Amino acid sequence: MSSSDAMVNGNGSDDQGESVGTVIVAVVTNLGIAAAKAVGGIVSGSSAMLSEAAHSVADTVTEVMLLASLKRSAKPADEAHPLGYGPERYIWALLASIATFVGGAVFAIYDGIHTLVHGEDPGNPTLSYIILAVAALLEGYSLLVAWRQVKGEAARMRAPLGLYVKHTPDTAVKAVLLENVAALIGLALAAGGLLGAQLTGSGAYDGVASLLIGLLLVWVAWELGRSNAQYLIGRPLPEAMRAQVREELLSVLHIEGVLELTTIVQGPSEVLIAAKVDFHDLASAAQVEAACEVAEAQLRDRFPAIRRVYLDPTPTPPFPS
Repeated sequence: MSSSDAMVNGNGSDDQGESVGTVIVAVVTNLGIAAAKAVGGIVSGSSAMLSEAAHSVADTVTEVMLLASLKRSAKPADEAHPLGYGPERYIWALLASIATFVGGAVFAIYDGIHTLVHGEDPGNPTLSYIILAVAALLEGYSLLVAWRQVKGEAARMRAPLGLYVKHTPDTAVKAVLLENVAALIGLALAAGGLLGAQLTGSGAYDGVASLLIGLLLVWVAWELGRSNAQYLIGRPLPEAMRAQVREELLSVLHIEGVLELTTIVQGPSEVLIAAKVDFHDLASAAQVEAACEVAEAQLRDRFPAIRRVYLDPTPTPPFPS
């Protein structure tokens, strides 16, 4: 299996359950961390700590939205939504990235600028250091859970880890992974700001740390928003996989050409295939029907994420004289 197969060859409900567990761990972790950071920020007067509290609140809201996306997208197709609810996960995930930007990045940047302009009186940072250390342990555990899932999925698909993270349609797990990495970097920045303010007596270090945390969250929000927007607009299978789909169709008896091929990724385990296919001129209606069934079975066997296959018998246009 090529590395591009990692985009869609999931295990359906197993992957869904694992993703839900990963997000729940992140929600519980961030909720407790947010409260602790807020207390530490108030006691120490640190803008970086308050920015980190906003960071954790934004992460918690984000992950609640991701849970909603996983639940909503798992609903089966019905008369009102004949193609299912798979793309709904990307709507909620896109809203989650906006929450990260508004709830975390904007506050952190504003608080950092305010501190640099008006200054601050550094309080006792001891409690903040303790909270940051505990938060690092909890965030590290949450990151480990997400890392194990992503690493396991990448290994199962025989894809390089970086390529899998970049292209996976499971944006919920990607969000948790990126947010946890950003959280650990943010904790390091907050600790650096506290230490700088403690050693120099100047709140400027704390303000700079808050600004950097805000910019970090802008990057996370942009990366997640861009990924989800691509799937909402309609993202096809990678070029290598489209070539394999075409190859599989051409291997079916009575199929002579694939005139047009459309592929749409609707979710981690949902792909739609539509193609205009040229059948042998002498093939009977029964043979065409049988060829369509064989083609669908072969495609689903090779790519388990393919859920719907629509083949339109279309003759090859005559060459102009």
